Amino acid sequence: MAFGTKIRTYFEGTWHDGDVPIISGADHGAWLGSNVFDGARYFDGVTPDLLAHCERVNRSADALMLTPTQSAEDMVQIIWDGLRSFSWDAAVYVRPMYWAVDGDATAIIPVAESTAFAICLEEKALAPEDATIRLTTTRFRRPILESAVLNAKAGCLYPNNARMLAEARAKGYPNALVADAMGNVAETATANIFMVRDGEVLTPVPNGTFLAGITRARHMANLAADGLPVTEKVLTFDDIRDADELFMSGNMNKVTPVTEFDGTEFQPGPVTRRVRDMYWDWALSERV
Repeated sequence: MAFGTKIRTYFEGTWHDGDVPIISGADHGAWLGSNVFDGARYFDGVTPDLLAHCERVNRSADALMLTPTQSAEDMVQIIWDGLRSFSWDAAVYVRPMYWAVDGDATAIIPVAESTAFAICLEEKALAPEDATIRLTTTRFRRPILESAVLNAKAGCLYPNNARMLAEARAKGYPNALVADAMGNVAETATANIFMVRDGEVLTPVPNGTFLAGITRARHMANLAADGLPVTEKVLTFDDIRDADELFMSGNMNKVTPVTEFDGTEFQPGPVTRRVRDMYWDWALSERV
């Protein structure tokens, strides 16, 4: 834990101060990977799309053969109870999570009824408004549903993302644009991707190899309401190189302009700025 970072943990029905232990060494989720989580954000007194994130962690649990123990609505209330101890202007990363405690006689299949639940609230600053990122390629690809639990936000998927990031950083880039199993663009190692070309906004069509994110959907809804609907289609890496603007979309930082893809340079453009402005306008309109 970084020095000075505030963390609160909800476990076994109550809030605890600090990063308290929640998983035992023999828990199925610790050694066989039966754990799922979601990530929401709190800032400026709002938690955009919090209910949607709580609904998704329950769907993720189902996909990993776990039994959700909290309704999404109850989860929202628990999270808000925990957030009341943070300052109004704090930026907090909100992580609800489930994991299996026990396995069946084979030890491999999780016992659904042994599902445990926790929430971690961690102060984590949003990226500066002028933050940008550079992307490269990676030899590692997104798997398909038949070979990985891609319909869940599951911890067991992230070592593959870590390999992508490690390769990108070895090449001098902070992130990578990743192919799906067919060699077309899927997403980056950490977030969904959008491109703008000739005034049209494009994003890879969800094909089961990546999670079409909640923040991605929010940007698409905002753009459609603003008269600029997004087209979902199969995109190649050459399409990306021909883009006028390129930006990442993720819950951690919402909108991040891409300024380079493997030597092809981009400038943060008017559509990217508009997407960011619309997101913040919408998010702060939820303040009560």
